[in-house]
Amino acid sequence: MTAELTGGAVHISIEVLGDLAGYSALESYGVVGMAAPTVRDGLVQLLPQNRLRKGVKITNSVDADGQPIPNTVEVDLYVVIEYGTQLAEVSRNLADRVRYTLTSMTEIEVNRVDVHVLEVKVR
Repeated sequence: MTAELTGGAVHISIEVLGDLAGYSALESYGVVGMAAPTVRDGLVQLLPQNRLRKGVKITNSVDADGQPIPNTVEVDLYVVIEYGTQLAEVSRNLADRVRYTLTSMTEIEVNRVDVHVLEVKVR
């Protein structure tokens, strides 16, 4: 039995991309958890696994004229990193892992990944 391909489009929501990025981030060495980007009174709260996308901000990339670039996104990750790890190395590895995960699973190009370390914590 052979399958016939028909025309159509696949739409992936920003929320799904946020979940993929959040789960990928948690699998990265040195990442304790995701945090909400709004810090009140200097307190950072780790997000539970069912709310990881709150620690991820994904936006469509735009060109110089402000027009959206199709199938291209920019990612901001808000994380808590483990004390004693090299912040720059953990952040670089985290950005690479999230970029790879989103690109390989969704075929969406990731223009940039910014890692915001909101806190350093002892596990």
